[in-house]
Amino acid sequence: MIGTFIHLDLTVPDAPGLRDFYADVIGWRPEPLGDDWMMLAPDGTPAAGVCHARGENADLPPQWLAYIAVDDLEASLAAATARGGEIVAGPKGEGPGAYAVIRDPAGAVLALMQPPVEEPA
Repeated sequence: MIGTFIHLDLTVPDAPGLRDFYADVIGWRPEPLGDDWMMLAPDGTPAAGVCHARGENADLPPQWLAYIAVDDLEASLAAATARGGEIVAGPKGEGPGAYAVIRDPAGAVLALMQPPVEEPA
């Protein structure tokens, strides 16, 4: 899972409007997740999140944001800035589940997340 895309979020001022837009256009089913929505594929699989641009999310850019799993968020952020990238937002949270948004030297924005530890089955 480390080094792979693990989630997509869209954070916008009109979250209900975009929630309904994607429900109608793609066929996603919105499932409340706090004040935001997890958008489910027709088979019930989580597909993406649609979030309000307020509170902790107020500084996130209004674009589809891809999250990539990293083993050590602090080390990845240090490497990003050392290689000419910048931290756009965060880090937010601590330990597993913590994330930050970065911009690479070409200007592309993405999120790095230290994924929650999965319990053995």
